[in-house]
Amino acid sequence: MLKSKTYELEDPLAVQEYFHSRRWTDGLPVVPPTPQSVQEMLDRANLDPEHLIGIEPVRNRRMTAEKLAVNAVMAGCLPDHFPLVCESFSAMLKEPFLLHGATASTGGCAVLVVINGPVREQLGMCGTFNVLGSSDRATTVIGRAIRLILCNLLDARPGDLDRSTLGHPGKFSYCIAEDEEHTEWLSLAEDRAMPRGTSAVTVMAAGSPRQIMNEWTTEPEAILDTFVAEMKACMRHYSIWPGNYAIIIPPQLRTHFEKAGWSKKDIRKYVFEHARIQRKEWADCGKASVVGSQGEQEYAALTDEDHLLVIAAGGPAGGFGAVIPPWFGTKSKAVTQALGVCLDCGPQ
Repeated sequence: MLKSKTYELEDPLAVQEYFHSRRWTDGLPVVPPTPQSVQEMLDRANLDPEHLIGIEPVRNRRMTAEKLAVNAVMAGCLPDHFPLVCESFSAMLKEPFLLHGATASTGGCAVLVVINGPVREQLGMCGTFNVLGSSDRATTVIGRAIRLILCNLLDARPGDLDRSTLGHPGKFSYCIAEDEEHTEWLSLAEDRAMPRGTSAVTVMAAGSPRQIMNEWTTEPEAILDTFVAEMKACMRHYSIWPGNYAIIIPPQLRTHFEKAGWSKKDIRKYVFEHARIQRKEWADCGKASVVGSQGEQEYAALTDEDHLLVIAAGGPAGGFGAVIPPWFGTKSKAVTQALGVCLDCGPQ
């Protein structure tokens, strides 16, 4: 039996105004969460309302399936989307992710969710055109559900727990599917020790995407030098500390790597070796006062090569790519988790 408090309101407009007045939304309209629609979410995932997704440890907040389902309905999710919402939030509650810090920091990161495996096709997810925008219904509403849950269950609203100085648009929704059909590479999930054919989610506390372009070479090293240059720029302008960087490589650039026989492992190795700066480079961007006597000290963007997330995604044309920087170095680590709910199984 559901335990959430219910409200009787006159019409759809009254629902929107009621939710907005209580800061239960992200500023956009919501789908009214009726008992029936919430129960349909739970039934699809075969979860009891009181099923514990996890506990946020800093303030000892219990995250139950019912509360996640309410916010998933509000975000526009269909019942088939709900297992991924639960799995993503479960991964975020793992200790290495450091959920409280990522959501409370002035740094303004958002939670990047990357989907792998057969679930992408089952839910009609698109890892090609406009992949970092509203590429499809499923990724958009799943990402939005994550944000609403953070706001309504953990008070991660601007000015409350969320102390972001600037934030970025990924705080509305930051969920993508990898384009596994158009690459020879291992998927991100496989690259992070998930069995082949497993549906999985990867969550990362991430800054905003930084787009690059290089259409003037076919050499993998030269293409990666452009990605590396953007990572170095982030180290100069934002944070010098290493962490989980992600790079997104669309087909036009990806073709050159695959023709040259480069795997994701080769890419990680090259980036790890080259994405480095010296502290004295801070003097070129207004930070000379913190160089001191350590100007020759070298800093790497990655703690080791496995900290780089290489994602195959994006539209088929254009020599573009993207670098997504970490929130706060090694304080928060990306977490990959297999989807534990069968989408082809009905309620039992």
